Order: sequence, then structure tokens, then C-alpha cells
Amino acid sequence: MSSPPSQQTEGIARSSIWYDDGSVVLQAENTQFRLHWGVLAQHSSFFRDIKGLPQPPDQPTVEGCPVVELQDATGDVEYLLKALYSPTFLAESALPFWAVAALIRLGRKYDFREVLDKTVERVTFENPATLEQYDACRSREGVYATRRIVPHPGILYDMLTMARENNLLSVLPCAYLRATMTGSEAVWFHGIPRGDGTTALLEPIDLQKCVSGRHNLLQHQWNHGNTLEWLKTSQYDDCTNPQWCGTWRHGRLGEIATAGLLGAFWLPSLWANAVGLCERCRHRAQESMASGRKKMWDELPSFFTLPAWSELKNDL
Repeated sequence: MSSPPSQQTEGIARSSIWYDDGSVVLQAENTQFRLHWGVLAQHSSFFRDIKGLPQPPDQPTVEGCPVVELQDATGDVEYLLKALYSPTFLAESALPFWAVAALIRLGRKYDFREVLDKTVERVTFENPATLEQYDACRSREGVYATRRIVPHPGILYDMLTMARENNLLSVLPCAYLRATMTGSEAVWFHGIPRGDGTTALLEPIDLQKCVSGRHNLLQHQWNHGNTLEWLKTSQYDDCTNPQWCGTWRHGRLGEIATAGLLGAFWLPSLWANAVGLCERCRHRAQESMASGRKKMWDELPSFFTLPAWSELKNDL
């Protein structure tokens, strides 16, 4: 039986990603891409499987190539094809967030395993599972900005939503913490304008976890063995000026509590040069904060009603 005649539907655009020697045409929305079965099949079990299926006699073709329609956004497919056909794309130091989201979404959907793994690495770098890696992502001043994903206003909300929707479970505790530390509750409810006319918003499930998680962190940061417990200590045995240091700690405790500051993961060096504490108390404070923040990090998932770290495996 001869192949059906070449078909070109009116209103369908041809992408710049069009190889004259390609053997299959992918169509996303109203855009077509001419590609190679061999490249798709090499990287994706999904396309490897459908390549081997017999083609129906009425399947549309373009220039002799079968057309496979995808129910995905054109821009998402373009990002995927850049990752497959441009060796330098995935090697870029920072990728746009929307590229990362598209590659993870389509990587999972069509089992582009290598693309998926490399892209997930970027998200886990930004939202690590260890306190050491979390600290390494911050500047000397303790400020955090994404490094392997191009930052934009509201990216922490977008990254949290994307991680949850794609079952990047190991990412969630840190992603919730980062979102919780961004702005006030008013910002959580109203969102952050991205600067392009759209707004990054927290989904209701994430908003609820941020509100309850912040409340839990604020309460627990003062508890025994935790980060700010040392401010409640009336006196250290080796303090050289008990009245002076005690008054200073009491003052800082009141300021932090009154302002509702979240200090669970403040760096111990914050108090390295504190004027008002004797040298021995400064040293004790840093020791106490170092062990306390480690303890709180180990418990971080529980503050957001998530399973323990050991149970949070990415479901890809």
C-alpha cells in the first residue's frame, strides 16, 4: 500500500527546528517540528515504543514524515528539543526557570531520563537536603539568590509549585522554608508580580503549609537545644560579666520575639562581634546556635507536616 499524500493543515506553522533529513514531525498546538526518530528513540522510551508501532493508513504526513501530535505547549517542546539537539544548552550555568519547568514536566511525561536527571539536579542544588549545602548557597551576608536557575521576582513560589506538582519530594522542605522566609503573610496571599504582567502565587495547599510552618518554626526556635534557646539562658558558668551579658540577652530576646523574627537558621557568626556580650558568652552563643540549627534542620520536614528526610525520595 502506498503512503498517504503529504498533508499540510492550514494555519499550522513550521518551527525553525526543522531538519530536512528528519523522519518524523512533532506537532504542539499549531507548530510543527521535523526531527529524527532515532534521536527521540535514543533518549526516550516513550518514543522508542511508539516508533515500533504499525502506522495507521490514514495517519497524516508532512513531506513523507508521520505527524505525531503532542498535547503540550509549543514553548515547552522547543525547550525540550534544544536540550536534545543543542549540546551546550544543558551545560549553561543557569537556565530560565520556565525551561527547567518544561524539561522536568516533559522529561517525566515522555521518559527523557537524561534530560530529566540533569534538570532535577539544578532544582535540588537550589533546594538542598543538607544544612551544609543550604549554607553554601548563601552569600557571606547570608543572602540567597538562585545560581543555576535564572532568578526572577517570585521564583521561589514558582519553584515550590513546580517541585510539588512533579513529586520532587526531597526538595520540598527547603522550598517551603525559602518561600516562608520571603515576605510577609500579606505577600504570600497576594503574590509577587514577576514584572511581565503576571503574578507568582502560592497554591492554597502551599499557602497553608507556609502559614503553619512559619508558626511552628517561630515556636520551636526557642525550645531546648534549638537555635535561639541560648538567649533564654540566664547565665553561663564561665561568663565574666553576668549582669551585663544577662541584660544584653534579655534585650535581644525581647526584640526578636516582639518583631516575630524567624531566626531558626541564622548563621552563628551573626553574634561573633556582638557588643554587649563577653568573649566567653559570644563563643557559647555560637556553639549553641550551630548545634541548635543543625537539630532544627533535621526536624525541618516535620514543621511543614512532611515525612522525615529519609522518606522524602523524588518520585520520577
